[in-house]
Amino acid sequence: MKTDYPHLHEEQLESTQVFRGRLLDVRLDRVRLPDGEECQREYVRHQGAVAVIAQLDNGQLLLVRQHRYPLRRAFLELPAGKIDPGEAILDTATRELREETGYSAADWRHLGVMHPCVGYSDERIEIFLARGVRREAEQNLDSGEFMDVLSLSLEDVLAAIKCGEITDAKTITGLFWAEKAILAGW
Repeated sequence: MKTDYPHLHEEQLESTQVFRGRLLDVRLDRVRLPDGEECQREYVRHQGAVAVIAQLDNGQLLLVRQHRYPLRRAFLELPAGKIDPGEAILDTATRELREETGYSAADWRHLGVMHPCVGYSDERIEIFLARGVRREAEQNLDSGEFMDVLSLSLEDVLAAIKCGEITDAKTITGLFWAEKAILAGW
């Protein structure tokens, strides 16, 4: 796939950090557009994350339900979490699956990467399929983190997407990729 389109390139002239928190780094950049004009771009820098499609031996998939404050409701999602600085993405996936669900996996396959908010963030989410999944411990959640662990069939999670119960972008992307990987040998 071609990735360099010089006629669309925007050149960064100046970058200002507007806010830095534990999760987000908000930037305001001055850029030169392809036609030579200047404008401002505001965006969020993010260290990246992983999402795990964990398939049990019976074919069920592990999901978590947790409250997401920005939207003030609980969401059904794939286990997922932030990549620590310098951490390999497979190590992040292994850690997050164990912390959020108490499960580990014998077999891991990287399915791909998604960019959930290209208009205002550089976040990337690396998606893994985990098989040979076994319960090893209780959840080991971060401080302030609360979630339920559920196991559902692939058919049930796809139906939850169709009816609007699952609306989280990483989960929808991951589950559609899982459908191809699990059913079609993708």
